[in-house]
Amino acid sequence: MPTALWIANVSVTDPAAYGEYAKRATVAIAAHGGVFLARGGRHVQLEGRDRPRNVVARFPSLERAVECYNSPAYQEALSYARCASERDLVVVEEAE
Repeated sequence: MPTALWIANVSVTDPAAYGEYAKRATVAIAAHGGVFLARGGRHVQLEGRDRPRNVVARFPSLERAVECYNSPAYQEALSYARCASERDLVVVEEAE
């Protein structure tokens, strides 16, 4: 089964609330086998909308990533991010 990448592009509007989201989301993501590959850091926007924060996590499968997103722990974390950021999030399977 192919692994999957969770890719978030984020503009933070409330750093304190978003920090609480990040703390809680880290625990939920790890509980579903997610491992962070990038969290912020330098980037070059070549096309599309530029967001200053980009996060990539690898999950054991697309299904595990979606389970994480829908889990009570992640949804609780997400409640802190909804009013503290503008986000795009996609999960994509990696090529085998």
